[in-house]
Parts: sequence; C-alpha cells; structure tokens
Amino acid sequence: MNIHPTAIISPDATLAEGVEVGPYSIIGPDCHIGKDTIIGPHVVIESHTDIGEGCRISQFASLGGAPQDLKYRGEATRVVIGNHNTIREYVTINRATTADIGVTRIGNHNLLMTYCHVAHNCQLGNHIVMANAANLAGHIHVEDFAIIGGLSGVHQFTRIGAHCIIGGASAVTKDVPPFVMASGNFAKLFGLNLIGLKRRGFTEETLQALKKAYRIVFRSSMLLSAAIEKVEQEVEDLPEVRQFLTFIKESKRGLCR
Repeated sequence: MNIHPTAIISPDATLAEGVEVGPYSIIGPDCHIGKDTIIGPHVVIESHTDIGEGCRISQFASLGGAPQDLKYRGEATRVVIGNHNTIREYVTINRATTADIGVTRIGNHNLLMTYCHVAHNCQLGNHIVMANAANLAGHIHVEDFAIIGGLSGVHQFTRIGAHCIIGGASAVTKDVPPFVMASGNFAKLFGLNLIGLKRRGFTEETLQALKKAYRIVFRSSMLLSAAIEKVEQEVEDLPEVRQFLTFIKESKRGLCR
C-alpha cells in the first residue's frame, strides 16, 4: 500500500494490497477498498462503502455520503462499487435508504465522468458511460453498456435499458428501452442505436429483427399490447428481441415514445 501521510484513514476501514491513497483524502469507518484501487487527492469516502479492485477515483470525488432524502434517519445502508471503475473529479455517489434493498450498487468497468451524481438506491450494471454532469435521481436502474449524455437528468424510479444511448442535455422522465437512441426535453426515441450495436458486434440478423420489432412497437398506430403480440408472432425469436419485449412489458413508469 502507498498511503500519503496527510490522508486520514479510519481504523475501521480495510484496505487491500496495492491500494494507493493520495494527499488529504479521507476514508471513514466500515469502508473496504479492493486490491490495486487508486484513490486520488482530496477524495472523501464517508462510510459504509465497498469498492472493488482496480478502480481509479479522481480528486474531490465524494462517495458513501448520506442519501439526499428527507425520509432518511441515519440507517446503516451501503454503497457497493465493483471492479475496474473510473470515477472522475467531483463525482458524488450516495448511500441508499432502507427502501428497496438498502444498497446503491455500481457494477464493473464503468466510466463516470466529471460532476456526475448517482443518488440513493440506484442500481448500475457494467460498461456504462455517464458523460460530464449526467445526474441520476433515486431508485434508477441502468443496464449494461448504456451511455448517458452530459448534462442529462434522469427522473427517479426510471429504467435505462441496455445498449441504449441518451443524447446530451436530455430530461428523461420515462423508461428508455434497450438498444435505442433517446434525446430531448422531454426525451423521445429516435430509432435504434445502430452505430453502437454494430460496434459491439451485433449481427445483421439481430439488427434486422430489432428494427422490425422497433417499427411495430413505436412506429405503428397499434395499441401497445397488440404491438407486442404482433412482434411475438412475426419477428424472429432472438434473445435480443425477447429482452426488448420483456423490458417494455415490465415498464411501470411508461416508455419514452
């Protein structure tokens, strides 16, 4: 370990082999820092926070702070951050409330750029990119490989689907299905995220099936229930199509259209 002498580490914190902590950083009680994670200068990790291996946390990030929720009464909730995440300057990640599972969770290989905020009870998957000053309110679920543009705000309890991309300065108040592009205030859909899907190796067969499913659900005048039934009957039964339909069926807030 390489701990700068000006850093303040709680005796109740656990730091694994290879951890580096920069000048004037503070690590509070009940914090666990994984192997080879590098914590820059002036970082505050308040308490009840688990950080995995190989993460990079830049200066002035604030992790594990109390949730910004008036119902919170000091319960011992947590932040759990996985492996190989990059958390840039001034990012804030808050602990959960006792609602849901009582954990704010971030998966692996994510990039949170400068000034991003992840509020209480959010659940983030893997390989997610949040551009500068993207903000998530409470209880938001973001699936793998989603990209959220800079200066965007996402309403609480909203779901962001896998492999979708949200344009900068968007206001997202409803669920964004997987594989799509969304943008605007308020955000609406602009077709499939074809460039992103091609870059990630989706086959032409899968892209054509998703295009057909998208057109039936979002470009026809059918009721949603009838459109879903039509997709199930007429579109090739691929895992990605099933994922697309399952997300839509499970939406509680309604969908960006």
